[in-house]
Amino acid sequence: MTSRNEVIKRAEAYFDSGEFLSDLARLIAIPTESQKPSQKHQLMRYLTQEVQPLLEQLGFEVRIFENPVSTGGPFLVAERIEDPDLPTILTYGHGDVVRGQAGSWRDDLDPFVLKEDGERVYGRGTADNKCQHLINLKALECLLQDKEKLGFNCKVIIETSEETGSAGLLEFFEDHQDLLSADVLIASDGPRLQADTPTVFTGVRGAQTFTLQVKLREGANHSGNWGGLLADPAIILAHAISSIVDERGQIHIPAWRPDSLTPEIRESLKGLPVGDARGPEISKDWGEKGLTPAERAYGWNSFAVLALKSGVPEAPVNAIDGVAFATCQLRFVVGTDPDNIIPALREHLDAYGFKDVEIQQDERCYFKASRLSTKDPWVQMTVASLERTSGKKVHLLPNLAGSLPNECFADTLGLPTVWVPHSYAGCSQHAPNEHILKPVARDALRNMAALFWDISENGAPV
Repeated sequence: MTSRNEVIKRAEAYFDSGEFLSDLARLIAIPTESQKPSQKHQLMRYLTQEVQPLLEQLGFEVRIFENPVSTGGPFLVAERIEDPDLPTILTYGHGDVVRGQAGSWRDDLDPFVLKEDGERVYGRGTADNKCQHLINLKALECLLQDKEKLGFNCKVIIETSEETGSAGLLEFFEDHQDLLSADVLIASDGPRLQADTPTVFTGVRGAQTFTLQVKLREGANHSGNWGGLLADPAIILAHAISSIVDERGQIHIPAWRPDSLTPEIRESLKGLPVGDARGPEISKDWGEKGLTPAERAYGWNSFAVLALKSGVPEAPVNAIDGVAFATCQLRFVVGTDPDNIIPALREHLDAYGFKDVEIQQDERCYFKASRLSTKDPWVQMTVASLERTSGKKVHLLPNLAGSLPNECFADTLGLPTVWVPHSYAGCSQHAPNEHILKPVARDALRNMAALFWDISENGAPV
């Protein structure tokens, strides 16, 4: 009989042999930049050249589907059904990445060539998300190599448009609910709270991106001849933004202030760390007063200005521009009505006299907030397994601070959603120098191999 420890040792041997990094290097080498229409063919290449053969070797039946939305990339769906009476696990990953940003990486690293430097492994997609779904698929392989059977049914969905707002994912799920039916989602994305400790989260904050624009006239006019005579769009926009949040980022719009930070949620967040020694220092006097950093990140909403422009910042001239704009974002938790975010903003700006500020909603960057009770049996089983393998108390979150298309699984498919991230907060995700940490990847392989072994042996939790 295969033991739990033997499966863990197989996962360790796979990593220690160098095979894991060799496999990851091939995935990273495919420039799956979904934000570049010219790279759309690379999305299909990633699925057919790398993911499909891997899964077929594990006995999965693999199908690839075109996206129902023309701007989106293809989907891969695989299934291994051993017995209809066994529990079915659905797992997920995304093969696309953000722009490589070549030329901006340290030491002129090529974003699509895996590079080791001590405990760091650099490459676009290492943290987000190629390493993470590779770990989970290889953990399944470790189980199969020893037991020859999973002991449960498994389905896999890999999308290729997550970095453009998961275009077409909701429509695909609505059209293929039977194909994707399962008992639970167990997947990986996002960071651990601390690099050396496993994290589990059960939902996400939503994200709504939009642009505020003040356009008063065409062109620009001399700031001497016209200063004091022409309204300045940049000044108007700055005051509009300051009406939304105060000097420390506290939100002023009532509809944007959630009602879901209950005593139960506050208790679940109590004592959880925020930030990492490898990442930026947390601003102690920023955000909602009276909340802990964990409550601000995981139990509250945050407003951010992602870009702000008027005139030509690279070469300013003595002129008042006729246009100013800011790209902004609200990250929101359960308890915020997503359909009222933009209408509430419009009402607020009008009430403060900013009728000249136009709002342009960006549908592509929209994710809904979701949250599963941390007392759910699948959550508790996962936490117990990870704690047994790692020997550490798992950091358990009601939701991630970031955003994922979790509502497709939780709402459309009606699944309990359990996320086990394999990255860390300082990974430079979406920026130059994206990387993973070798110790985290090795630990994650051990944890996931043991988790799948536990499900294989014990079945669905009750």
